[in-house]
Amino acid sequence: MFKKILIANRGEIAVRIIRTCRDMGIQTVALYEESDRGSLHVRLADECVQLQSSSGFFDQATILEIAQTTGAEAIHPGYGFLAERPEFIQACAAASITFIGPPIDVMLSQHDKIDVLQKIRAAGFDTMNYSLMSFGVADFVELRAEADRMGYPLAIKSCIGGRGRGAHIAPRAERLERAFQRAQTETKIIYGDQRVYLERVIRPAHLIGVQVLADDYGHLVHLGEREGSLQRGNQKMIEESPSPVLMQKQREHMWQTAIEIARLVNLRNAGTIEFFVDGSGQYYFSEIKPRIQMEHPVTEMVSSVDIVREQIRVAAGERLSITQADVQLRGHAISCRISAEDPWHHFMPGSGRLQRVRLPAGPGVRVDTHAYDGYQMPAQYDPIIARVIVWGTDRDDCVRRIQRALAETSLIGLPTNLPMHQLIVNHPDFIAGNYATDSLQREIPAIVLTERDARDLAVAAAIIYVRRNLTRPSDIPARLLSGWHQSSRRLPE
Repeated sequence: MFKKILIANRGEIAVRIIRTCRDMGIQTVALYEESDRGSLHVRLADECVQLQSSSGFFDQATILEIAQTTGAEAIHPGYGFLAERPEFIQACAAASITFIGPPIDVMLSQHDKIDVLQKIRAAGFDTMNYSLMSFGVADFVELRAEADRMGYPLAIKSCIGGRGRGAHIAPRAERLERAFQRAQTETKIIYGDQRVYLERVIRPAHLIGVQVLADDYGHLVHLGEREGSLQRGNQKMIEESPSPVLMQKQREHMWQTAIEIARLVNLRNAGTIEFFVDGSGQYYFSEIKPRIQMEHPVTEMVSSVDIVREQIRVAAGERLSITQADVQLRGHAISCRISAEDPWHHFMPGSGRLQRVRLPAGPGVRVDTHAYDGYQMPAQYDPIIARVIVWGTDRDDCVRRIQRALAETSLIGLPTNLPMHQLIVNHPDFIAGNYATDSLQREIPAIVLTERDARDLAVAAAIIYVRRNLTRPSDIPARLLSGWHQSSRRLPE
């Protein structure tokens, strides 16, 4: 087993990895940039090193040099940054440092999303309808012709990154060029490659991923599915496990399909097989995420399996500590992604000081965060503050618990999407499990005040008004204005 691991990431995912490493008796090295010096992951790690490079967490050579200097035997990339860069995995191998994630052959096989879709379809599995060619900067005419042939709405996706950041929806022909330009600009920044492809959008639909773990000895297990249909800008806002829309027979069939696809591509370490489910319950393979995902704690809550621990074990050459028979999926879990962005002002991200952070606790509640009272949110990163995850014996119990947990949460100092989450989890459609991938695209739930809420707000507004406008400033006693006291304690000259 490794004695020291460098974490090539920051924020809440770095904190989450550090905690598992501590449980395993493994020392950790944290990386940070100057603006992120106060992050909790820097305080918790055994060692921390500042990244001086202008490329930050994308500077592969500098990160490898730090790993060698500090004596780290392995690097955990978390998600994002270097998590899906084959060239970084090869550089790690050349430096005799273990990459904690899928090995190079798996990552290369997943690097071109069109090739993956063709391989899965050729094996007899249903896939999304996709373009057979990719498109570069000068290929808009060809892309438009293919779009007209496929029909709208369409998703324009990176050939490397797939769905998520860099993907944009063209609901109709007149929006195609703008979506194409935005997708290529973002994919160039994020993935270093501007090639994109088209995928036909299913509406209404549900996005469901099956968490898979595999070792180098042929052992492969699934940990159930996660529903991630409530999205904003292709980022999953709320995830839950199990999915509220699948019948037991459907989910078992999807689990088996995920296992077969994972075996087909020889997946190792951790990965997620993602599907879209249409209104009739038919599901279609979309893509493979060959890494840990931000939403993994939802699966950990229902399976009681530490996914990061299994990642580390497999990377160290050990077998999975569990078999499929050991996996017991119990209860229900829901996760909310809390970020410093304003839902009522076009989700404008914020940076600055979090003056007060009050996080929920109690039975069945878990919070993954790197923030605390006084934490300075930097401007250049994803503005996530925390993930609030809860577990309940069934979905009704879990919904009540997430309502309670979010009501206990207080974040003062920056605009956040916490109020939006509170509205969603109290909305009748969410309580009934009646939502799809376009639910948040249609509208944000409106604020409905009860008589009690209106009364409390009126009282609060009155108190604030009095404090700001009617309170007299303190008087300075006249004797302190005369000046005699200023020289009363002077020593004689």
